[in-house]
Amino acid sequence: MKQQTAWLVLVGAAFFETAWAVGLEYADGFSNLRATAFVVVALVVSMAGLAKAVEVLPVGTAYAVWTGIGAVGTVLVGIALFDESTSPVRLLCLVAIVAGVVGLRFAA
Repeated sequence: MKQQTAWLVLVGAAFFETAWAVGLEYADGFSNLRATAFVVVALVVSMAGLAKAVEVLPVGTAYAVWTGIGAVGTVLVGIALFDESTSPVRLLCLVAIVAGVVGLRFAA
């Protein structure tokens, strides 16, 4: 796999990380079986993508980017769907995470 492809796989895996994390809200402590199944599938796809990406990318960089994108995505979905806070400090922290992810991409 080429490095550019590894980055695309990693970003896709990070979106699945957001999906499983948000799915936890609907899984209701794993009592909602449909939502729990979604969480498990999204988690497996996310981890498989991360594992594939680290065959080419440095593990530290890949993991930080994967968690960064997943965290930002989860917060943005929380804002959109669950009326979570949009305080300036919270948004500034998200910008800092995005800047770190972008920095890692170009430093790798």
